[in-house]
Amino acid sequence: MKKAIIAKKLGMTQIFTKEGMQIPVTVLEAGPCTVTQIKTEEKDGYSAVQVGFGNVKASKVTKPLKGHFEKVGIGAEDFKKHLKEFKLDNPTEYHVGSEIKVDAFSEGDIVDVTGTSKGKGFQGSIKRHNQHRGPMTHGSKSHRVSGSMGACSTPSRVRKGKKLPGHMGNVTITVQALEVVKVYAEKNVMLIKGSIPGPVNAIVSIKETVK
Repeated sequence: MKKAIIAKKLGMTQIFTKEGMQIPVTVLEAGPCTVTQIKTEEKDGYSAVQVGFGNVKASKVTKPLKGHFEKVGIGAEDFKKHLKEFKLDNPTEYHVGSEIKVDAFSEGDIVDVTGTSKGKGFQGSIKRHNQHRGPMTHGSKSHRVSGSMGACSTPSRVRKGKKLPGHMGNVTITVQALEVVKVYAEKNVMLIKGSIPGPVNAIVSIKETVK
């Protein structure tokens, strides 16, 4: 991976090409991200770059994190709210305090976006797994239930993996091979074709695609 950045989802809109073709896009506030630590093979056992995004008041930072920032020379006015690590191919080219901006990406780049999907709470099997409903008439009492649980005396239990009602959403999802449509470096904004996980104001990570 050669480039990566942390971004905030601002919403969705559409743009039009010169030929009049409509393109649905997600608007993202990407960076600027500050390098807060360089992980090395000698000290940490692996190479990576830790970056921070979004300023936060010093009073809202925990003591361990405050010590981490102060150790690398980051002042209270520059404490970061969100931290992520990226295993870049060239971590030695970065140093603590340097910035990664949206202009690291350009139009036409293919990226992978990782975020947390919207939480939908406890849902039934129809919504959660797209199962069919039962008969709605003739005395049926099984309209939206899960249906048969499987065999009877053998194995006398519900098999593992049975699709049942339960918690839906609020999981980490990566959407691969999305195209960067526009980059507005002066506004720290990029437009990515299609949708990405999470609600408005969700924090996501954008990385160069692995495929």
